[in-house]
Amino acid sequence: MSRHGRLTAPTTRVFVISLVLAVLAVASVFFSIPVIGHYLHAHRFWVVTGAYALLAGGVLLRGL
Repeated sequence: MSRHGRLTAPTTRVFVISLVLAVLAVASVFFSIPVIGHYLHAHRFWVVTGAYALLAGGVLLRGL
């Protein structure tokens, strides 16, 4: 069977970065986060979208 088109597990680093970004964006709804809280509150949709895109890239691209 060809390896073309197969999905791979993301690296631990990609998974953790994606998870931290998503958790910070969701936490900014409920809590005031110092230093980066203003940016997260204003752009949380894009932060979560970026976290998901990073995770999807880690699954689709081998070695990311």
